Amino acid sequence: MLNLASYFPFFDLALVDILKRECDVVTIPAHQEILRKGQYVKVIPVVLKGLLRVYITHENKELLLYHIKSSESCVMSFAAGIKNGVSDIFAQTLEETQVLLLPVDNLKIWLKIYPELNILFNSQYELRYADLLNTIENMVFHKMDERVLKLLNDKAALSNQQEVKISHQALADDLATSREVISRVLKKLENENKVILSHQSIEIL
Repeated sequence: MLNLASYFPFFDLALVDILKRECDVVTIPAHQEILRKGQYVKVIPVVLKGLLRVYITHENKELLLYHIKSSESCVMSFAAGIKNGVSDIFAQTLEETQVLLLPVDNLKIWLKIYPELNILFNSQYELRYADLLNTIENMVFHKMDERVLKLLNDKAALSNQQEVKISHQALADDLATSREVISRVLKKLENENKVILSHQSIEIL
């Protein structure tokens, strides 16, 4: 049986019981889109296990905004849902992911009764604000090879491994550039002995 209290130890037990009764817990396969721009937000996902990728698109290019890992949620979905609006972002699973789905209508009531829910989402706002500032800083002030290497290190940290299983196209999508640019940059990094390239994976040295 799922132990929600272990994911959110600061939640009141009464809140944990309500979440167990009123919320669905679903397991979603890898590489599945769970939210898209323009979609009305009826449930707020909270990741229990796995990893989500949150991104935006423009003129057939994608840009990674941030990742959502265990015990975290998507504040942009939260903001849209609370005001009965539509999503400005896309969200996709990067691996098989288990999520707790908070119904927006119920959540509006629970936020008034259980202040610890506000603590959860306020902390997520601070975290995502830092993520977005980091994204802007990387785009404006860093060269593409620095951006690629930083993204690889970030992904390695998420999986606790030095080898990142990712395609050149997926890296290009995260950084809003072309696969050809990424392949050229990765070859440069390999020649500088910073990475080792193999099929569908990159080892960071």
